[in-house]
Amino acid sequence: MASPDALRGHVDAMLLSVLAEGPIHGYGAIERIRERSGGELDFPSGTVYPALKRLERRGHIEGEWASEGRSKRVYRLTASGERALATERDDWAATASIITRVLGAARA
Repeated sequence: MASPDALRGHVDAMLLSVLAEGPIHGYGAIERIRERSGGELDFPSGTVYPALKRLERRGHIEGEWASEGRSKRVYRLTASGERALATERDDWAATASIITRVLGAARA
């Protein structure tokens, strides 16, 4: 399992990624991340909901209240969020490549 410290700073990117699949409410986003990670990541709502509010303030997502039984805030990715996700993916690929080279060099 990944260290919580290693994940810090990547929650926003993971949320943007699961929202790229389509609109979803906060708990649904938690479930999507859990499913995608094979159960390895199980973020508490106290981590996810502040991140969703932060992404909404930045204009990367939009939320609206929907009533499906009980009232829920459903979020969707904006064009700004799509661009931010593309940047996050590029940054992650570059970072992972560098770290892999450094860690791999220790084995050589």
